[in-house]
Amino acid sequence: MSEYVTEWNGKTFQQALSGDTPVLVDFWATWCGPCRMMAPVVDKVAQEYAGKLRVGKVNVDESPELAEKYMVMNIPTLVLLKGGEQVDRIVGARSPQDLKKWLDQLI
Repeated sequence: MSEYVTEWNGKTFQQALSGDTPVLVDFWATWCGPCRMMAPVVDKVAQEYAGKLRVGKVNVDESPELAEKYMVMNIPTLVLLKGGEQVDRIVGARSPQDLKKWLDQLI
């Protein structure tokens, strides 16, 4: 994890949603191979979008209530939130280019 990505849990998640900055949540688990592949992609995107996007990770094993709230059935799942409301989501590993294209359409 980089300085641009924060680890969130059930206690810190609501605070992460405060403010007007869009929020990208990476739902993941330590045992998930595709999640580990996505970690550097998410870090890179977080760095490139610093100031325009708040990025954090939620471990579904440690915070199952958040995975349930956002109906995360498969991981990795990336959820984009604006004003605390879900705007869109993508499931599965993506290239940095695909992730940036998706974000550019939504933020």
